[in-house]
Amino acid sequence: MSNSIHPMALFRLSVLGPLASRDKLERGELTAIIKNLSEKSYNIPGSKRSQLHPQTIQQWYYTWKRGGIDALTPKTRTDKNTTHLAKPIQDALITLKKENRSRSINTLTSLLEKQGIAAKDELARATIHRFLKTVNLSKRTAADAVTIERRSFTAEHAGDIWYGDVMHGPGISTATGMRKIYLVSLLDDASRLIAHSSFCFGETALDIEGVLKQAVLKRGLPGKLIIDNGAAYRSDSLQGICAKLKIRIIFCRPYEPEGKGKLERYHRTFRELFLNEINLQAIHSIEDINARLWVWVEQVYHNRPHHGLNNQTPLSIWQRDLIHIQPLGSFAHELDNIFCHRFKRHVRKDGTISWDGKIFEVPYELSGHEVILVVDPHANKALWVESKEGNKLGAVTPLDRKANLHRHRQRPDVIKTPQISGVNSVDLSYEQFINAIKINNFSEDL
Repeated sequence: MSNSIHPMALFRLSVLGPLASRDKLERGELTAIIKNLSEKSYNIPGSKRSQLHPQTIQQWYYTWKRGGIDALTPKTRTDKNTTHLAKPIQDALITLKKENRSRSINTLTSLLEKQGIAAKDELARATIHRFLKTVNLSKRTAADAVTIERRSFTAEHAGDIWYGDVMHGPGISTATGMRKIYLVSLLDDASRLIAHSSFCFGETALDIEGVLKQAVLKRGLPGKLIIDNGAAYRSDSLQGICAKLKIRIIFCRPYEPEGKGKLERYHRTFRELFLNEINLQAIHSIEDINARLWVWVEQVYHNRPHHGLNNQTPLSIWQRDLIHIQPLGSFAHELDNIFCHRFKRHVRKDGTISWDGKIFEVPYELSGHEVILVVDPHANKALWVESKEGNKLGAVTPLDRKANLHRHRQRPDVIKTPQISGVNSVDLSYEQFINAIKINNFSEDL
C-alpha cells in the first residue's frame, strides 16, 4: 500500500468504520448498518453537504472490500465542469434557484417534472448539483437554528474511545525568554484515564502526533479517537497514522465543544488542582513543568475518586478493563516507521535532494527518479528514501562538498570500444581502452 493516502480515502474509511471493523456480518446487518450511517451528519471534505446516500456508502464498502483504502481514492471525472443537461432544463434550474435559494435539489426536480420540462426520474441529483455548482448556485441559505439533541453516554470498555484536545496554558520562563505553552491531552472515555498528556510550545499536528505516539506506547490502541475539527487534527500525516494503526477518527462538528465534554471537564479540574497550585515562577523549562505534570497525573489524578465513575478512580476502572485493551501487537516493531513523515522528492542529476533548507545525497543510481523521503519529524532528521510502494531504496546523508572533491567517481567497469587498428572489437575495461588509444596515437580527451 502506498504511504501517501488521499484525504477523501481517509474520510470514506472513517465513514465505513462500523463496517470495516467487522470481520463477519449476519444476514440483514449490512443494510441496517448502512441505513444507520446514512442518517448521520458528516463533515465531507470539499463539500457543504453533511448527508450521504445509502447507495453511496454501500458502493464505498464494496470498493473497500475489493481494493482496501487505496481503492477509496476518488477518480477524476473526464467530464468535469461540463453538463449534459438540455438548455431548457439549465435555464429552468437557474430561474427556480434564483427565485428561492433555499430550494433543495428534490424540490427543484419536483418542480421541473410538474412543469413538464423534465420527465419523471430523468434527472439525477448529482447531475443537478454539479450544474448548480458551475453557475455558483449550489449554496443554500442557512436554516433557522434548531435545538441539538444531546445524550450522556459512556463507552462500554476502557480503550474503546479516546478524546483529544489542546488547552491553552500559561507562559513560562525559558532560556530564550517567556514562551506560551499548550497542554495536549488524550483521555479515555470509559475510565477518564489520561492516556498521555504533555505541554508543548505549539498546537500543531506534530505536537499531537507526539502525544499520540506516547499514548499508544503506554496504553495500547484505542478503537475510536474523537478530536477537534481544526486544521492540525485534519492533517494528512495524523490521519494517515491513524489509518495505519486502524484507529477510527471522529471529528467534532465546529463550535460544538459539548462533543468532548469529558475532556473539557478534565481541563477544568486540571486548572483548579494543578495550575492554580504550581509556582510558575519556579519553572524554567518545559521539561521541568512536564515532569511535574506527569507526576501529578499518575499519583494524584489517576488515584482520585471521580463522581462520574461512582466515586471509583480512573486507574481502578482502567485496570478492571485491561482484558479489553487492544495491545500494539504487530505494530510494535514498526511504530517509529508509522509515525515518520514522508515527502515526495525528485533526485537531481548529482544524486541529491533537498529538505528543510538542507541538501542530502542519496544513492547515485536514483538520479532522475521520483522517491519518497522518510523523515523522523520529532528528531528533525532525514532517515532514508523509499519507493512509492514503501520499499527502502537507500540511506540519506548530508551533502559534504569538500569531501566530494576527493571522492572517487563511479565509472563503468566495461565499455564497448570503437574499431581501433590492431585491437579487436571486444568489451574492454576502461584502463585497457585507454591503453589501446595511446598505442594507436588517439587523443585521450574523448
